[in-house]
Amino acid sequence: MPPKSPKPACAFCAIIAGELPAETILETERLIAFLDHRPLFRGHTLLVPKRHIRLLSDLEAELVPEFFTTAQRLERAVEDGLGADGSMILINNVVSQSVPHLHLHVIPRSKGDGLRFWLGPRHPYDAAHPAQAYAEKIRAALP
Repeated sequence: MPPKSPKPACAFCAIIAGELPAETILETERLIAFLDHRPLFRGHTLLVPKRHIRLLSDLEAELVPEFFTTAQRLERAVEDGLGADGSMILINNVVSQSVPHLHLHVIPRSKGDGLRFWLGPRHPYDAAHPAQAYAEKIRAALP
C-alpha cells in the first residue's frame, strides 16, 4: 500500500488543492474567495492568492491590480448581497494572521453590530514619542 501524501501545512493551500472543504464565492485562475469557516459575522469572506504567499509585500506587482479589484467586487457583493450597512476590509501580516497565507477579509458590518475593533488601547504621540520621529523611521525604510 503506497504511503499517503502529506497534507499541506497551510489550510488555505489545502482548500485550493481541494483537500479541505470551503464554500467558494469566486474563483479565477490566480485567486479564490471563500467563506471564513469561523466568521466574525455571517458572510465573512476571505480572498486568497492560489500561490502560497505569506505577506502582502510578497504579492507580485502584476497580481496587485487583480487582487484589489477582486477585493472591491467582493466588498460590494458582501454589502449588497447581505444588505449590510458597510464592511470592514482587513489584512493581517504575521501578527494575528491565523493562517500564514496572505488573505484579505471582507467582513459585513451593520450599525450596532457590537464590534468594537481598534478602540483600544491607543498610543498617542507625545514629547517622548513624537510623530515626526516615527514618520522619519518609516520614510527611511521605504523601498
